[in-house]
Amino acid sequence: MNRYPLWKNIFILIVLSLCVIYATPNIYPSQPALQISSTRTAVTKNLANEIKNDLEKSGINFHQVRYSEDGILVRFTDTKNQLKAAQRLRQQYLGKYTVALNLASTTPNWLRALEATPMNLGLDLRGGVHFLMEVDTAAALDNAYERSVTDMREQLRQEKIRYSGIKKTDDAIKISARSEEIQEQIEEVIKDQYFDSMDITTSPTSAEYFVIAKLKPDALKEVRRLAIAQNTTTLRKRVNELGVAEPVIQQQGKDRVVVQLPGVQDTARAKEILGATATLEFRLVDEQGDPFEARETGRVPIGDKLYYERNKNPVLLKKRVMLTGDYIIDASSGIDNNARPAVNITLDGKGARIFSKVTGDNVDRLMGVVFIETKSQAVYKDGKNKRITKKVEEVINVARIKEQLAKRFQITGLSSTVEARNLALLLRAGSLAAPMYIVEERTVGPSLGQQNIDLGTKSVLIGFLLVIIFMAIYYRVFGLVANIALGANLVMIVAIMSMIPGATLTLPGIAGIVLTVGMAVDANVLIFERIKEELQNNNSPQSSINLGYSKALSTIADANITTLIAALVLFVFGTGPIKGFAVTLSIGIICSMFTAIMGTRSLINIIYGRKHSPVLYI
Repeated sequence: MNRYPLWKNIFILIVLSLCVIYATPNIYPSQPALQISSTRTAVTKNLANEIKNDLEKSGINFHQVRYSEDGILVRFTDTKNQLKAAQRLRQQYLGKYTVALNLASTTPNWLRALEATPMNLGLDLRGGVHFLMEVDTAAALDNAYERSVTDMREQLRQEKIRYSGIKKTDDAIKISARSEEIQEQIEEVIKDQYFDSMDITTSPTSAEYFVIAKLKPDALKEVRRLAIAQNTTTLRKRVNELGVAEPVIQQQGKDRVVVQLPGVQDTARAKEILGATATLEFRLVDEQGDPFEARETGRVPIGDKLYYERNKNPVLLKKRVMLTGDYIIDASSGIDNNARPAVNITLDGKGARIFSKVTGDNVDRLMGVVFIETKSQAVYKDGKNKRITKKVEEVINVARIKEQLAKRFQITGLSSTVEARNLALLLRAGSLAAPMYIVEERTVGPSLGQQNIDLGTKSVLIGFLLVIIFMAIYYRVFGLVANIALGANLVMIVAIMSMIPGATLTLPGIAGIVLTVGMAVDANVLIFERIKEELQNNNSPQSSINLGYSKALSTIADANITTLIAALVLFVFGTGPIKGFAVTLSIGIICSMFTAIMGTRSLINIIYGRKHSPVLYI
């Protein structure tokens, strides 16, 4: 009656054994560390030895200095020595190397071989940096209109319609014509191409006729939505390029994105990469015009735009863009044949076809590569905080097209290998659809994160011990069985949190575990009280155990399922900390069902199952 088949006991034992293995990495604490990476000079083994000797001479205690292709990792036993070493190395290698505070795992190799890793800790536990970034949706709309201007200009040229001019106004595109007939032709072409996204109207005057194209409300919303989505994706790629573990990147509100980088204490590099809006444009050089005359007189030839090279020399480029950085799918830094810094570019299929055609049609002509970056600065003006945005455009390379270019090619003209590497990173991760500005920045130090971990762990242990004492006193042997199941429940929660990719433990998550500790014994209380009732009804001990478990099952299932539904609702509709609470609560409920019903039943069966008429201490 109260005996599990052998396979069921083995199954429970295997599940618990696996949970113990995958929970074990969490007992190995992360070590404070410094990550030294290249800024201008390559990181070498000799540098690792130099750092090691320097730290020894300065009396700074460290645990290990390890060299790898990604950089040098220096481990410490405490944050005090970590901070002292960071200050010393930053002073010594200022401008040459990036010295970033980090946390390094100490999980043994045999556990790593089993892919057993500690659970991810949130920013409030591990320490790190938090950015709240705002997307400039107005700039996204401007970019959308600028792209439409380029497309319309090309379309009208293909149709051989002789329009007078086309330009972007504040919130529309204005195309001018010299006659009503041409105006009607323009209107027909534009309506046919943009009928689903733009409202097309005409506005004749005494001197000229105009066609006005304005984005529809739904199209405006779609542009903003796509800008947020593309920027979020781009940020995620850039963070992956930085090598940050367990980042959190998610939209907040209509035009903001939260970026959390656990373990990162140095914000300079992160801010430089996250907020950068670098991209490239390829344009033909106007070899007939005089750029110096255009600079002096301010009169730029029709169809041209005046740019400046890095040596401040002017250069006239065609307004028509041959190719933009949107088609770039891969970029890597390197050295060209003349030992100069270079970036190797790879285009997607559409970009390769476009570039192949335009370069094939313009062999032996000069082509300029324009580097575009948007910078912003917060200023206090007229009693208000305002943000000034400046768009920097400079020609980094002018070269003659010697042959038809296709999917892969190389650009040079960069000032250093560092710039080449950063530009390659930004191009590889993709460009931002609109500039982003950091409106809030917080840094959580590793010491504060450790304090939160200690307090959270203490709260779990206190709750766990109080429940153990109560159950042992009140239910005696059965209470001890419930306590063993409760310990197994905690191990299972930690193991599952460690195994789920992307799951992150935060302070609210710890609160969910504490709540689970109290709830986990509820099922056992219901079962044990039911067994007591059956014993009072003069049923045999074996029958009382069997009836206690079977009759309490429906009540336990109902109670846990309703709580699980509430936790799932919190997860679906909640954000940030609420999701963390819901995740640990949900996992705890599922684990408690397993340990409280199957786990305790297995132990009770082992203790009392083979006795004909046992004495129940309950």
